[in-house]
Amino acid sequence: MDAREGLNHDGQYSTASTAEEFRLNIAEVQRRIASAAARAGRDPGEIELLPVSKTVAQERIREAVAAGCHRLGENKVQEAFRKSDEMSDLDIEWAVIGHLQSNKARDVAKFASEFQALDRLKVAAALERRLEAEGRELDVYVQVNTSGEDSKFGMPPEELPDFLRRLPQFSRLNVRGLMTLAVFSSDIERVRTCFQRLRTLRDRAREADPDLVGAGRLSMGMSGDFEVAVEEGADCVRVGQAIFGRRALPDSYYWPEND
Repeated sequence: MDAREGLNHDGQYSTASTAEEFRLNIAEVQRRIASAAARAGRDPGEIELLPVSKTVAQERIREAVAAGCHRLGENKVQEAFRKSDEMSDLDIEWAVIGHLQSNKARDVAKFASEFQALDRLKVAAALERRLEAEGRELDVYVQVNTSGEDSKFGMPPEELPDFLRRLPQFSRLNVRGLMTLAVFSSDIERVRTCFQRLRTLRDRAREADPDLVGAGRLSMGMSGDFEVAVEEGADCVRVGQAIFGRRALPDSYYWPEND
């Protein structure tokens, strides 16, 4: 696996601005997904590519939609809510993939089709109340901190079984599976361990009560490590820079430290 594939001569992902450039970038990511799937004996058609459009301006997102991106991931609720309103004329499903404060649950309940970072019962309860008011349901992934880093959101692995047992009380939340962020490291084996840990947690949850993890999907892997994630069983990879291009701000801005 070469995490540098798709990079320009400066070692950065080039910025896509036209529908054709987006098509080329998406095709390259899909090729890499297929290669990783082949190495693991998997069907690449079963792996969802979720383009992540955080910080990307509306004009470029419209080009990405023209290239076939009709499902997009966003980290920050306010940014995603604004974009969903500005581009309500387009056929886009929005997935919120970043940390959520309970006081922002109202916005998520209004526009999101999926929330991939559920890690607290307080947030589950807030979403349930807001979804009931909206007459909607929401697909969710439970976020687990598999790296053990204090800077990462997500619950400790040992808390997952009890958390899953308590989620059925929230009837408007449809559990789809588990999500994680691997350690940010050039050491591929350290990254791989995070993905293996999430898969093991999913398997154990299925053995205990398969209904508690829904489809049991695994959302893991980003631009720098999605091939490893696919090799370890990812059903959804969240890819931003390899499709849209390099962001102006570091990852720490989008994945802030825990308070």
